[in-house]
Amino acid sequence: MTDVTFASLGVAEPILRALAAENYTHPTPIQARAIPALLAGRDLLGIAQTGTGKTAAFGLPLLQKLSIGHVPPRPREAKALILAPTRELAVQIEESLRTYGKFLNLKRAVILGGVSQNAQINAMKNGVDILVATPGRLLDLVQQKHIRLDAVQVFIVDEADRMLDMGFIRDVRKIVAQLPRERQSMLFSATMPDDIVKLVGDMLKSPERIEVTPQGRTADRIEQKLYYVPMPQKRQLLSALLKDEAMNRVIVFTRTKHGANRVAEHLSKTGVVAEAIHGNKSQNARQRALEMFRSGKARVLVATDIAARGIDIDDISHVINFELPNEPESYVHRIGRTARAGGEGIAISFCDASERDYLRDIERLIRNKITALPHDLPEMTEAQKAQAEEPRRPHGHRHGKPGHKFGGHKPGGGGPAKKRNGSRAHWNRKRDAA
Repeated sequence: MTDVTFASLGVAEPILRALAAENYTHPTPIQARAIPALLAGRDLLGIAQTGTGKTAAFGLPLLQKLSIGHVPPRPREAKALILAPTRELAVQIEESLRTYGKFLNLKRAVILGGVSQNAQINAMKNGVDILVATPGRLLDLVQQKHIRLDAVQVFIVDEADRMLDMGFIRDVRKIVAQLPRERQSMLFSATMPDDIVKLVGDMLKSPERIEVTPQGRTADRIEQKLYYVPMPQKRQLLSALLKDEAMNRVIVFTRTKHGANRVAEHLSKTGVVAEAIHGNKSQNARQRALEMFRSGKARVLVATDIAARGIDIDDISHVINFELPNEPESYVHRIGRTARAGGEGIAISFCDASERDYLRDIERLIRNKITALPHDLPEMTEAQKAQAEEPRRPHGHRHGKPGHKFGGHKPGGGGPAKKRNGSRAHWNRKRDAA
């Protein structure tokens, strides 16, 4: 595919000029296959992990379609709608479209939770060509009649499996029900659980199916390592590893928001500039933390799985799984933050005895045994041994995993957690909390 260029795929001159300015010369495999199909008006199902170039794969044909014979939008309407599961991904998609479409006269807006809706209402007053949104806030504004969906010509769902994980699949279905039947639709997902397969059947018409990498495969350019380490010594090991100056831009993943705060505070006390990002942070605080990390002012970003997708920052040298994720697919997305744009990267995981089941699930998914390395930490202190023996409150465990007899309990209730379409129990759900 080396002779393939964006021009040979039929991309229009103003978009080619914008791509050239960014030094984008050759399309990635998903772009080479998706762009011609989308320019021909086909629906598309893309099975691809983050870092494969999905945004340009759907963004370039979208910009081209809307710019041909452009008619300005009417008040409160959007001609194209892109749904993203997290605020960060929504912002990133809009920024990419702004870059690719800088020589086109198209209006865009981003609708997301965590900030005042007033500016978003104002942005929609005269209508937009492209609306990028998270599902909860979009539905709120549609119900308040600030946004109309009856003129949408192109509909895109990005990171559909993440939508399912976060409990937004019902909202996505409500949005689909309000769209015109005649439209071009695309859905992108790294994995294909049953609920996503059903959504594909309801949403897409005879789609072109593009699968870039087998499900569960991790990037070949990522070197994966593992340390068996008791929970009370994980911070100690993290500090020891960060003495290596080659770890110059690092994302550390925890399972909980409080855990992210504690790790970031620990690192700051030891002289490492670290920022935490999770769902309890305001949108402005999250953007500030990302900017600190992107600019290099913060060496470490400590994050919950909110950051596993939708953060596109180049040259991340290392990803550290301070705690293993309880969903094996999240491991793939976490480590995919490194080795982006053709680069290489290293992923390091810490595994406590209570996380062995998670490790087995991960190795089964990626079809690979992760190399375990020895560490030279001293024996645990008496205080650390006592901490290790304390019963820890389970958090985020899957149905049937350690710590829960059932999937979770409603506060005050004694029965197993009820699921919605395979997503999180509804009483745990926070609309657009991610």
